[in-house]
Amino acid sequence: MPQAKRIARPGGTVGGMAVTLRPVESDADYEDWRQVRMAVHPGERCDSAAELRRAATSAWLLLLACRDGRLAGSGLARPSDTAQVGFVAPRVLPAVRRGGVGTVLLHALAGHLGELGLPAVRASVGDPGSLAFAARFGFVETDRQIEQVRTIGAEPTAGRPPAGVQVVLLADRPGLWGECFDRFGRQVLADFATQAPLHVRRADWEAQWASDPMFLAVHDGEVIGCAGLDRDLDELNRAEHGLTAVRRDWRRRGIAACLKRHTLHWAAVHGLTEVSTWTQPGNHAMRRLNETLGYTYGRQTITVTRPLPL
Repeated sequence: MPQAKRIARPGGTVGGMAVTLRPVESDADYEDWRQVRMAVHPGERCDSAAELRRAATSAWLLLLACRDGRLAGSGLARPSDTAQVGFVAPRVLPAVRRGGVGTVLLHALAGHLGELGLPAVRASVGDPGSLAFAARFGFVETDRQIEQVRTIGAEPTAGRPPAGVQVVLLADRPGLWGECFDRFGRQVLADFATQAPLHVRRADWEAQWASDPMFLAVHDGEVIGCAGLDRDLDELNRAEHGLTAVRRDWRRRGIAACLKRHTLHWAAVHGLTEVSTWTQPGNHAMRRLNETLGYTYGRQTITVTRPLPL
């Protein structure tokens, strides 16, 4: 993990109260970081400490913020999946907001991305207060994310896929994920309905894009579709969908629906009561499929962007 010397600004004094920042390093630090994340976003799945460690690279910066010696917030800065853009997430505990902690965090996180040579920064906001904070620093809306939620009941089995297609669990064929990046991964990532194209390396694909469970549709030994779930280890009755995608030459044959039904049946068998997913406004096909499968609409988050330096 990045060391303290990578913090662009080690802290500050706001209203006569000292705000100090330090990098996340120990297991206890990771749990403190996660506790802030869950307090700020109580309805969302939070990556485990192990998942964070596995995904983080030397370009990532995870911070804890303390105000007068007490935990007040956390932060994340990393290169985005979109080329030449960084992502920041300054988070402040509800009880100490509007006291300058978010400002100190944002400057440190943006400074880190500036040191990486990135020309722009992106963030995600989900409430009017956060949107107003972002606007104060010159961020403007560039995209939205739309949540769809499904209550799990007695889910039927998924049924048969098209002729010649086999559905397997990635856990049973772990080598398939890395092998499918060039012919499957690159294509489905290029088709994401985002405002700017995604830029994902094979190493990122292998470390961050596979779920557990992940159901794969395979034809002639090649992956042509996938759908997965990331279980919430803090709320074991719920999960968030991972990547759901089908290769272009196999679309409109019911494969996505079949794979999605596999995840719903798995959720029922394993005692889950709710699953959720996030889509983009332009991803009409996936939103319609989810509607057909009984998903309802939940929250929206706003993606905001501005040039660097801050």
